[in-house]
Amino acid sequence: MGSTFSNLIYHLVFSTKYRAPIITENFASSLYQYIGGIIHSENGVLLQIGGMPDHIHILIRLKPTHTVANITKQIKGGSSLWLNQTHCINEQFAWQEGYGAFSVSQSMTPTLRHYINNQATHHQKYTFDEEMNFLLEKNK
Repeated sequence: MGSTFSNLIYHLVFSTKYRAPIITENFASSLYQYIGGIIHSENGVLLQIGGMPDHIHILIRLKPTHTVANITKQIKGGSSLWLNQTHCINEQFAWQEGYGAFSVSQSMTPTLRHYINNQATHHQKYTFDEEMNFLLEKNK
């Protein structure tokens, strides 16, 4: 085989520091666009992004040269810096330490896109803790 093919898709989940509900509708779309720019600058592909005031979900395709840890560090660090410099919020913004990262098959990508896009509906029934426990259990 003379060429390399990869299709490395990941579902990233992380929360705001102290799970503070500070990602408002006023700047969420700008934040998501900025994160998309970070991913693009790292030669990744943003497939879907969404979340709630206290956490975010990112569906991303990475090249084999990327590590999940490095791209997550770039996303969290870059977006925190941007939010604090643009003064979108009245307080210091930070993401909580740690994250969830789950591998995703191509066949499950449409389902996960729908799931991320419908976070508001999902969280009418489930808390963030319940959601994370479900994701951890499902991805054992």
